[in-house]
Amino acid sequence: MIPQPFLHDDSGAVRFWVLVDGIEVGASIRKETLHHRFAPGRTDDQPLATYQAHVAEIGDAVRRRVAAGSIEPVMLREHDLQLPAR
Repeated sequence: MIPQPFLHDDSGAVRFWVLVDGIEVGASIRKETLHHRFAPGRTDDQPLATYQAHVAEIGDAVRRRVAAGSIEPVMLREHDLQLPAR
């Protein structure tokens, strides 16, 4: 069973796990990255809620990073998250 994501106050990041080829891979994403990518116009966004609203896209970003050779723990940055096609 994959552990629940949580906001790690000391680092200011949501820490979470993603299944990659049947293996749990630890990852994190800073609250600033979540804000700038998913809620730039908001002043009341909550990092954990923002993460949960975009969990599929964030999980895909972790899988891409692992496929490219990243090792655990994977720290996602803004450039890891693809912008939607227009």
